Amino acid sequence: MNAAIFIDGGYFDRVSRDCGSPRIDFGKLSAELARPHELLRTYYYHCLPYMGPNPSEQDQERYDNKHRFFNALTRLNRFEVREGKLEYRGTDRETERPIFEQKRVDIYLGVDLAMLAVKQRIHRAILVTGDSDFLPAIRAAKNEGVLVHLYHGSGPQQPHKDLWDEVDERTTITPDLLSHFLL
Repeated sequence: MNAAIFIDGGYFDRVSRDCGSPRIDFGKLSAELARPHELLRTYYYHCLPYMGPNPSEQDQERYDNKHRFFNALTRLNRFEVREGKLEYRGTDRETERPIFEQKRVDIYLGVDLAMLAVKQRIHRAILVTGDSDFLPAIRAAKNEGVLVHLYHGSGPQQPHKDLWDEVDERTTITPDLLSHFLL
């Protein structure tokens, strides 16, 4: 029986930060989350940082680091990075901080999950997210007999209630859990 893992990279970043920002070996993480099933593939969804027309040295470094990280992930066995795009949406009036919005990431995850389920390529879907935008894809997968397991954060990273209710199984990501997957 095959399993696929779907990681919302932005969400995982926040959960990881709440757990002390450990350096994670994503190969180990994928192998363990799929166990005891055969891992078809891990899909990682994220965006490169926004780069304005005249980036600062710090912005350029952050962009380059994330780009190297994505490249390292694509070199892992059975690992695919799906890059969305981060778009500037203006400035928050109260904080004067820029507002950015991820584009394409959610739809990539939803389409991948639904397609693998409909084509009967997976019997188990492991999601690392907190977003209820994936509910239609989760329902489609479950209708095809796929068991859906959610790995999620707690506190401010608690998953949306509707997502919690829809999945079959749930596991909270804790510092102790992540300690098993350190580089």
